[in-house]
Amino acid sequence: MPADWWTVLDDPGLNELIGEAFERNLRLEAAWERLRAARSLTRREASAFFPDLEGFLQAEASSGDDRQSDGDQFGGGLLASYELDLWGRIRSSVAAERFRADAVESDFQSTALALSGDVALAWYRLVESENSIRLLEAQVAANEKLLESLKSRFRGGQVRGVDILRQQQLLEATRERLIVVTSERALLRHQLALLLGRIPQRAPDARDEDLPALPPLPATGLPAELVLRRPDLQSAYRVLQAADRDLATAVSNRFPRLNLTAGLTSRSEDASDLFDDWARSIGAELIGPIVDGGERRAEVERTRAIMRQRLAEFGQASLEAFREVEDALAREGRQRERLSSLRRQVDLQRAAYEQLQSEFFNGVAGFIDLLTALTETQQLQRDLIVEERLLVESRIALYRALAGPVPLPEEPFQP
Repeated sequence: MPADWWTVLDDPGLNELIGEAFERNLRLEAAWERLRAARSLTRREASAFFPDLEGFLQAEASSGDDRQSDGDQFGGGLLASYELDLWGRIRSSVAAERFRADAVESDFQSTALALSGDVALAWYRLVESENSIRLLEAQVAANEKLLESLKSRFRGGQVRGVDILRQQQLLEATRERLIVVTSERALLRHQLALLLGRIPQRAPDARDEDLPALPPLPATGLPAELVLRRPDLQSAYRVLQAADRDLATAVSNRFPRLNLTAGLTSRSEDASDLFDDWARSIGAELIGPIVDGGERRAEVERTRAIMRQRLAEFGQASLEAFREVEDALAREGRQRERLSSLRRQVDLQRAAYEQLQSEFFNGVAGFIDLLTALTETQQLQRDLIVEERLLVESRIALYRALAGPVPLPEEPFQP
């Protein structure tokens, strides 16, 4: 299955909509900014690998009763400090932030993957509503035609007035269903516009679209491959790795730290002579815990518990991913069987209705039997459209359960 999984449906309209969503969706842009912030935090932590160098200029004026205290004092120089990473504390801290940034990147990919699935679902539900509207309009026309025929036969004394009332009720029920579906179409268009970053008034239209013909099932591969591919599992794994590095940082905090300092300074009472003479200094400082009331040991225990928590969460997420794949496969298999049965029901019910219609107009069958057959036929036709859409949704669920990172530009949202 390709990374851009939606292309296997061979729907140019869907391809265009998902491309637009990747460019304009505000939730995806927010996820991208979270990733930018996480990467900046990693660079900030990595700065600890390098020494700090600061420069200063100082001017001081003093006066007092003691004449020796009167005068100006000028100073300037450079101060440097550096911590030797004896126990890997800095390395562990930086690695933890890098893993967290990788997890945020996987979260960004998960957001993009979910967005592509949401656009596909909204799009095909909109297509289904358009198909349902066309079917209901045809059913309204057929019911109106039958009603006119009944009125003509009523004038000839061939049907009862109650038969006309029953047919009018069916006609109104069909019109009421048409109103409901038309309203649902408007809501679906607004939902799709939101996913595309548009205002509701510029929602896309699906009047000339139809549900896609599904290609053969994709190869699902091995469960281990799924763990390596899915962005949400990659995120959980990176969070676990970050927790492991946090534990290493907590352990190294129990050992002494060695700081090196160096300075180059100049002082003078005259600003013009400030940088004539320099004083150099170098020093080392060893700092280690002696008594902390068990604070550092408790921190080690806390980070170890968090690491075990992340491990359990990663395992649970993996099991849920395996279940999603199996559920999608089982759902599609049963949905195909249900659709096959429903199509046979539609054919049988249509044949029964046509036979009852012939018998009714020949005076053999009663109108109640004809009305019942007509109602059931029209309902089965509407159910068939819904079930065809559910089959497409089952395939989309399978693609989402198997999909890895989707193709996106390196800088999808320019600041």
